[in-house]
Amino acid sequence: MNRMKHLFCVLLLAALGSFSFKANAYTERNMLQKAADETTLKNVLVMKQAWVPYPAYTDRAAWDSLMGPNKQRLIEAGEKLLDYKWQLIPATAYLEYERSGNRKIMEVPYDANRQALNALMLAELAEGKGRFIDQLLNGAYMSCEMNSWVLSAHLPRQSSKRSLPDFREQIIDLGSGGYGALMAWVHYFFRKPFDKINPVVSLQMRKAIKERILDPYMNDDEMWWMAFNWKPGEIINNWNPWCNSNALQCFLLMENNKDKLAKAVYRSMQSVDKFINFVKSDGACEEGTSYWGHAAGKLYDYLQILSDGTGGKLSLFNEPMIRRMGEYMSRSYVGNGWVVNFADASAQGGGDPLLIYRYGKAVNSDEMMHFAAYLLNGRKPYATMGNDAFRSLQSLLCCNELAKATPKHDMPDVTWYPETEFCYMKNKNGMFVAAKGGFNNESHNHNDVGTFSLYVNTIPVIIDAGVGTYTKQTFGKDRYTIWTMQSNYHNLPMINGVPQKFGQEYKATNTVCDEKKRMFSTDIATAYPAEAKVKSWVRSYALDDKKLIIGDIYTLDEAIAPNQMNFLTWGNVTFPSAGKIRIEVKGQKVEMNYPLQFKAELETIKLDDPRLSNVWGKEIYRITLKTEEKKVTGKYGFVIQQVK
Repeated sequence: MNRMKHLFCVLLLAALGSFSFKANAYTERNMLQKAADETTLKNVLVMKQAWVPYPAYTDRAAWDSLMGPNKQRLIEAGEKLLDYKWQLIPATAYLEYERSGNRKIMEVPYDANRQALNALMLAELAEGKGRFIDQLLNGAYMSCEMNSWVLSAHLPRQSSKRSLPDFREQIIDLGSGGYGALMAWVHYFFRKPFDKINPVVSLQMRKAIKERILDPYMNDDEMWWMAFNWKPGEIINNWNPWCNSNALQCFLLMENNKDKLAKAVYRSMQSVDKFINFVKSDGACEEGTSYWGHAAGKLYDYLQILSDGTGGKLSLFNEPMIRRMGEYMSRSYVGNGWVVNFADASAQGGGDPLLIYRYGKAVNSDEMMHFAAYLLNGRKPYATMGNDAFRSLQSLLCCNELAKATPKHDMPDVTWYPETEFCYMKNKNGMFVAAKGGFNNESHNHNDVGTFSLYVNTIPVIIDAGVGTYTKQTFGKDRYTIWTMQSNYHNLPMINGVPQKFGQEYKATNTVCDEKKRMFSTDIATAYPAEAKVKSWVRSYALDDKKLIIGDIYTLDEAIAPNQMNFLTWGNVTFPSAGKIRIEVKGQKVEMNYPLQFKAELETIKLDDPRLSNVWGKEIYRITLKTEEKKVTGKYGFVIQQVK
């Protein structure tokens, strides 16, 4: 009880504003532009692909040494594609996105072609006998014949607003940038053997890359992800480093005019600076752990390419913020494949060990390098496959080192991101709590200000459901009609019967973490719209060695409807007596004690979306605590502890 009284004292002080932290917004750091102006950049650029860290295609001894145990594996993967039928993507596959919102019908054959081209490239580099050249030529030729490399879901950014490629206009998205970079690497390694067959294919490849990547990159300031026209309240997310890293590869591999190359690379630095300025300096990834590899991970890729392309003369790897962005992934890993999953993230993951190792080595983070080895769980590291040529090639450089690294994942009891307002706390008995403040216009946003997840011995017990399969609705005007995006399907109150609302202005205030006492609190009142009639609602989490205490202290302008508390879980839920709920998940048992003025109800949520059911099974459950009381002020306490 003393702990509970102390908690409510903290809540009261927070409600009065004694503890407050004003999260920094966009900050003009401009790290890259401060590191070098265009003239300096021009002087340090390594020209004519002398920067490439891989052997020439014909240097078989060097490739054998680099490939090591990957060689036979990559050759065998390529052999399976010697008879691959390159897939035509019909117009109706593109149009399906605007007709039904389905993007997969276009993306599946598109991605199969890209993965095949990458696998064949790696196979030929591994073997070097020319056996895969004809299929590579087929894939490159077919790729040039496409009108566009842009994904159907992103084509409505064309002037036509349609999902069918318009040959009169080229834009750059995640798909086209990655496709262009892959084609640039295929051209770099195999131009000579292609030319022996017919030089027109290499010419056509250069023309396609120029028209689809190089020219629009230099001439179109309106592409939103470049952020040249960014305004406060707008988002700069993973698209920025992802697209810029791909474009930078294309320029460094295809452009040999030093003046033109310097202008292009400096333009990329100006754009990526916008992303670094937007990200909070604490290093957290507000897009969620599933996007870490595309956000912080792609920033690392960009910085690595830039460092290579300037002979190491231009680097941000000594910047503490860049290191913190990398270590966010190790801090967000709970264990046994489970991660903290705010926003559009899955609760299962952990990241790519080879990417994490390379990033950690670049920023001198033992934490990341040990974590990468830990993720392998005794397995040998092998080259990354998939459709990302740069990551496949880079993975070859560190497989041997990673295999020798010491596995370890020993994180501090509290990790606090004061600007992003994420807080992770754990105790010695296996309880791990992740809580957040923030605001309801984060990248890949869910209306989830003040929510939490609870893990017991790495198993999620009180959960964040995550996100379903992406459709047109996911990123359209109807996003918040999807239940996974709504606050009433997070672990949050409905105040006066009203859930939280989307928008920059709907946010947490007075967010504070006491790391020594393992306590986190935030006022979530302004995350709710005016009709909630809420003046203050301080939600807090306090974790001691045996239990989690959740506290609410509130003041309303008017009590219109009873308050309601929601908790999501996926275990076996029982109600042994009034004021008690028991949850058992995969052998982990907890008991929640709640105030007796509430009555508990259980709602079953069927999961027919494989992106959700692959994580949680066929259904999850929402525990709803309802009261008939209508009070202008009050406080609630909920205690969750492990039981046998």
